[in-house]
Amino acid sequence: MIQFEHVGKTYPPNYRALCDINLEISRGEFVYLVGASGAGKSTFLRLLFRAEEPSAGEIRLNGENIAKLKSRGVAALRRKIGLVFQECKLLANLTVVDNVALAAEVTGASQKDSRSKALSLLRELGIEDRHHDLPVALSGGEQQRVAISRALANRPLLLLADEPTGNLDPRTSDQVHAEFLRVIAEEGVGALVATHNSELARRMTRLVRLENGRLIQD
Repeated sequence: MIQFEHVGKTYPPNYRALCDINLEISRGEFVYLVGASGAGKSTFLRLLFRAEEPSAGEIRLNGENIAKLKSRGVAALRRKIGLVFQECKLLANLTVVDNVALAAEVTGASQKDSRSKALSLLRELGIEDRHHDLPVALSGGEQQRVAISRALANRPLLLLADEPTGNLDPRTSDQVHAEFLRVIAEEGVGALVATHNSELARRMTRLVRLENGRLIQD
């Protein structure tokens, strides 16, 4: 589904964030992207949802060179991708269920279907009982569960997560991580998760390691 062909990214004046990356990820595959801070993990993810464009090489999603997409094509691309960040970025003035349902509504789903899907995901992640609360009332682990639910609400082909449990204590991180794995498996979604936690990543089927912008392990 994803192909990186000799991909590089250089920022002015001459900082090489990624260098000659070649990688293929199949549909439905779960991959951990690991490396120290500054290794290039976040840049890798940002290239995939067109927040950045490569300085060299090509990135293909389902055979299509995403660098050549026009604005409408970029919008369509992002509807196929769910995003989870270290900072949850929930909308403070919306309840938990409305935060999740909104993600489905913007892709054209009805309000009824969006709310039903939202409640189902919140139930799967063990937080349905907080669906009427505002984000400020939730713990960090609960907020991250909501963020994961929101990322899955539009039934994406691919989930991209950048240090999704980085702000949580180890016990909560393990709990959220386990629920995260279970739900994306049930939803049939592929995932690419960036983390500096190599111990967590070693439990997974596939680990891709970056170091100073270069792919050194797959």
